[in-house]
Amino acid sequence: MQVHRYHRSDDGLRLHVSEWLGAAPGAPVLLCLPGLTRNGRDFARLAARASAQGWRVLCPDLRGRGLSERDPDPSRYRPDRYVADVLTLLDHLAVPQVHVVGTSLGGMMGTMLAAMQPGRVRALVLNDVGPVLEAEGLARIAGYVGRQPPATSLDEAVARTAATQASVFPDFSTDDWRQMVADTHVVDEGRWVADYDPAIAQGLANGSAVPDLWPLFDAAQAVPMLLLRGALSDLLSTATVAAMRERLPRLQAVEVPMRGHAPTLDEAVARQAVEGFLASVR
Repeated sequence: MQVHRYHRSDDGLRLHVSEWLGAAPGAPVLLCLPGLTRNGRDFARLAARASAQGWRVLCPDLRGRGLSERDPDPSRYRPDRYVADVLTLLDHLAVPQVHVVGTSLGGMMGTMLAAMQPGRVRALVLNDVGPVLEAEGLARIAGYVGRQPPATSLDEAVARTAATQASVFPDFSTDDWRQMVADTHVVDEGRWVADYDPAIAQGLANGSAVPDLWPLFDAAQAVPMLLLRGALSDLLSTATVAAMRERLPRLQAVEVPMRGHAPTLDEAVARQAVEGFLASVR
C-alpha cells in the first residue's frame, strides 16, 4: 500500500515522500532517489514489487519536483542540498539504515550519502551514473531541461516526450510514452506541464549540478555496489565503467540493452539485476 507523507526540510520547505507499506516491523528500507527532472513516481513499479517482497520503500520527491515545494532560491537546487534533505527525511522517520537505488542525479546523491555516512548506507545501486559524466550527455540534457513549454493536449505531450527521448528508449511503444508522460507531467488548467521547477536548470548552467565524484566514489567503496549502464548511454561511458571496476573490483556491473540514459528499471535485465543484488545484501 502506498501512502503520502510530508515533512519539513531544515530550511523550511514542505517535502513529499511516497512510502510503500506492507512490510513487517523492522523490515529493511529501500530508498529510491530520482534523476534531475524526475520524481518518486519513477519507482512505482519497483516499489510495488519490493514491498511485496518485504521491503519498506521510500520514494521522495526532491525539492522543486512532484509534490514537494519549489525553492524560492534556485541556487539551492544542487546535490549537497538534496542530500541534506534526504538525511532530514531519514531522521524524521527514524530510519537508521537504508539500501539506496539512485538514477542519474539520484545515484550521485547515493554516492555522496555513502561517502558521508557509510554506516547508514547498506548497499547502493547506481543507475547509469558514475564519477565521469560525458559532455555529450550533459549537453543533451541541458538542451531540454527547463526549456519545454506546456503542451496543450496529452497527444502533444506524448509526441514531444517521444521526440526528446527517442534515442534513450528506441523500442518504446505509444503506451510506454503515455506512461512516461503520466510519471513526469501534471495537468494544470488543461495543459500538460513537466512536473518540476524549470529553475532546476540553473545548476546545469553554472556547473553546481556536477560535483567531483571520484573522491566520493573512492570514499564509498566499503558499500556493496551494483552499477547499471544503458547500452546506448551518452552520459556513462564504457571507459568510465572499466575505470570504476579497476578501482573497485567487486563492483557488479550490468549493461541494459536498448537503453540510453537512463534505464527505467522495469526492463527484464535491470529488474533481475536489481532484485538479485538486493536479495544478496539484504
